[in-house]
Amino acid sequence: MALPKINLPISELVLPSSGKKIKYRPFSVAEEKVLLVAGETGDPVQEMVAMKQICNNCLIETDVETLAMFDFEYLFLKLRSRSVDNVSKFVVNDPDTKLPVQLEVDIDDINYIFDEGHTKEIDINDEYRLFLKYPGIDDFIAIIDKDPEDPLTNYYIMTKCLDKLASEDEVHEFGEYSDEEIDEFLDGISSEILKKIGNFFDTMPKLKHSIEYENSKGKKVTFNIEGTRSFFT
Repeated sequence: MALPKINLPISELVLPSSGKKIKYRPFSVAEEKVLLVAGETGDPVQEMVAMKQICNNCLIETDVETLAMFDFEYLFLKLRSRSVDNVSKFVVNDPDTKLPVQLEVDIDDINYIFDEGHTKEIDINDEYRLFLKYPGIDDFIAIIDKDPEDPLTNYYIMTKCLDKLASEDEVHEFGEYSDEEIDEFLDGISSEILKKIGNFFDTMPKLKHSIEYENSKGKKVTFNIEGTRSFFT
């Protein structure tokens, strides 16, 4: 006789970006093994792929690829809190002494930073309005091992966040156009519009948490965390 399969409890959480409720179950032991193996590689791409796999397995009636990156990060941290431990311990190198320092954070205390001036809509002119969308996990995986200071990296992620161009009479979905056509469109916009697109990224909601500690010299230091990689183990 086969052993019975244990059903895991189903929980709900509210996504920060939309207020939408989604259902999920906690990690199983098999999924925790996937996380541990990826963490041992030290490869950020493998870590993110593992996180995507686990979130997709645990989500119910929601596809992780439809989530904004900051919603994905929020989901992963809540999954980790409910499945492993709400307290995450990790080591950083002190910027002054260069010595390793062990820190810990209660994942349930982590919040997102929202900028009141943030918007996904940009007026191009009196006729057209540009609508932007948030990058997702696949966009992040595509650039995670690239130089963030490389203009081509920034350009890639910008093109992936173009949603649609609309007027009162017509709507152009960027997903229906080729890379060459999108390049031609971007070449034709003004530097002012480009700055507004840049502001979209600068003010985009982000996961951020600050931890204060005292180093070996007795100096108080504030360590700022952004993103999920610090909470991976």
